[in-house]
Amino acid sequence: MSHGKKSAGGTRKTGSHMLNERVKTARRRTVSSTRWLERQLNDPFVIEAKRLGYRSRAAFKLIQLDDRFHVLRPGRRGGDLGAAPGGWTQGAVERVKALAPNGGKVVGSDILEWAPVAGATVLTHDFLDDAAPAILKEALGGPADVVLSDMAAPTTGHPPTDHARIIHLCEIALDFALEVLAPGGAFVAKVFKGGTERALLDLLKKSFEQVRHAKPPASRPESAETYVIAMGFRARTPASHDAGNGL
Repeated sequence: MSHGKKSAGGTRKTGSHMLNERVKTARRRTVSSTRWLERQLNDPFVIEAKRLGYRSRAAFKLIQLDDRFHVLRPGRRGGDLGAAPGGWTQGAVERVKALAPNGGKVVGSDILEWAPVAGATVLTHDFLDDAAPAILKEALGGPADVVLSDMAAPTTGHPPTDHARIIHLCEIALDFALEVLAPGGAFVAKVFKGGTERALLDLLKKSFEQVRHAKPPASRPESAETYVIAMGFRARTPASHDAGNGL
């Protein structure tokens, strides 16, 4: 099985084959954990992520979404929420050419400690903190052109509960994005099948010119995850913000 990856220097096709490795169930390993490990060992995106130095296979999800929607153009400033371990941050650095002269900037933020990413500013900070938007803007050198969120709560196996949890995280990320995005900016966040809730979708459509849903090929078929991509941010004016708060 092979797949392509578009690097900072252009399109680069890379190939890998299914290893078809089987993992024997260790005495203290459950059947489910053995199956998970076997899937990891045979996942071409896991194999390719290791080969290319990505911290997680999730980097390919962002790369594939950007191939389709082009939200991470060279020179842009991007914020990555809940960024650890850093796969999306790495992908964003490549796409905005943060390591090039006059390239873009990427700031990744997570409440947990995480290792530095070359070309990015790595923050260990709770983005729910009231000071978080100002900290991100300062690190970026101005408002963000794109806000990314691949956050997901641990799944419970109960679809309605899992859906509610992921929508809540998306709502929190969107609130943050509305504070830090520059006019015309973009917002990309994980949701589950069924898309966004009506209230959230209405806010997205009100705040952005285009709202789309997509499931990148790197997202496992059995996974319920999909992504909302909102483009063309309509910046709030003080008057509209006050009106929205009933002032």
